[in-house]
Amino acid sequence: MIVWDLVVVGAGPAGLSAAHVAARAGLRTLVVERAAHPRYKTCGGGLIGTSLAAVRDRIEVPANDRVDRVTFTRDGRREFTRRHDSPVLTMVRREEFDDRLRAAAVAAGAQLRERVAVRAIEQDPEVVRLRLADGTTIAARTVVGADGSSGVTARHVGVRYRQVDLGLELEVPVPPDEQERWRGRLLLDWGAMPGSYGWVFPKGDRLTVGVIAGRGAGEGTRDYLRRFVDRLGLTGLPAEHDSGHLTRCRDEDSPLRNGRVLVVGDAAGLLEPWSREGISYALRSGELAGAAVADGDLAWYERAVAERLVPSMRAGFRLLDLFVRRPEVFHALLATPQGWRMFVQFCQGRASFDEMMRRRPIRAALAVLERLPSPRRQAAPTLP
Repeated sequence: MIVWDLVVVGAGPAGLSAAHVAARAGLRTLVVERAAHPRYKTCGGGLIGTSLAAVRDRIEVPANDRVDRVTFTRDGRREFTRRHDSPVLTMVRREEFDDRLRAAAVAAGAQLRERVAVRAIEQDPEVVRLRLADGTTIAARTVVGADGSSGVTARHVGVRYRQVDLGLELEVPVPPDEQERWRGRLLLDWGAMPGSYGWVFPKGDRLTVGVIAGRGAGEGTRDYLRRFVDRLGLTGLPAEHDSGHLTRCRDEDSPLRNGRVLVVGDAAGLLEPWSREGISYALRSGELAGAAVADGDLAWYERAVAERLVPSMRAGFRLLDLFVRRPEVFHALLATPQGWRMFVQFCQGRASFDEMMRRRPIRAALAVLERLPSPRRQAAPTLP
């Protein structure tokens, strides 16, 4: 039996990033993926500057739009729009973006097997064995799990989650007049349910329209999406894709490794808690894992995540707590020059939330917000 240096489970941004780094370092690297590229993935597809920097030397980003205007609303009201003199976000279709990453990993020397589902993992101190759906086995010295938060690798490692949200999304082909209406502009709507928001992301001849809220409010989240689409005037347009997914954000002390199995990206519960932005965390954690495997120091991956990714996640949890309690304050702050500037800095990758929150004026403002009492809330409306 062939024993691979590295087997990566899952061919999304996290897994393909790990494979690219390891293959370039000369490791015999195999990626197994249960689907086949190009494949649709439920995702807003907005790349922040941190993501663009992570792939700059790997691929040409297949941009469908570059956004320089953002419209903000508070449950459909209090609308305002801000514009920047350079792109704030780059919009991609995940089937195209992931396929470019696949090609780059293969060009670096990784092998890819598609339509392969991993059912179980066993390991001893030297080798990890992956049992596949067809009954065969793959052996590796190390495994990187990138098969999502509900995948087999997250269960094997024992990842624990602090926050679980339900995201619902539509991919809507739109006629030329709607394309022109949304070209270069996205919409963010702070919803009526605590911690919820909706979005419209332009991607050429289609729009990605979605909402997200805490798990356990499924009917309220579905109602939010219906009302959101209706307000946008898109109700009569048939969706090309209508999908949902759970996003899971890890406990800070949750494991990232079990022996010779590491988890990255969604499988590790690595994402920004407030915005639920996950692509940059997938790309960066994948690169860190690939480097750790190439260097033969798996514990370094855990230290690197703690040093480079966890501080921003910790800041995101703090922001989410404030957003849940006082969304109207966040909406008002984004209308100010300082608030808009911070939003742009985050989106362009020029400052992380933890870096911003160390600035003295922001620390003082957050301290004041945290002392404000939470307003009484009415239950989110639901359909009869």
